[in-house]
Amino acid sequence: MTDQDLRKQAHDLDVTVWVGKKGVSAVVDELDDQLKDRELVKVKFHRSAQAGTDVDELAADLAERVSADLIETRGHTAVLHR
Repeated sequence: MTDQDLRKQAHDLDVTVWVGKKGVSAVVDELDDQLKDRELVKVKFHRSAQAGTDVDELAADLAERVSADLIETRGHTAVLHR
């Protein structure tokens, strides 16, 4: 499946993981569990999670920690696939 196909699928998904002031580390296990159940997960990064880092960097870090592919980032939201 291409990234474009995955982006289309992700369009209607609800955000199910929120990264807050505790950072990326706090959601790794939850995201890993969700990726076991479904292939696409939307993640929202609150401003408090960013602390001078942009969403692309945070999303790439999170994707690496759960061995997933970062499909896209848009605004404060990222889509991960495994």
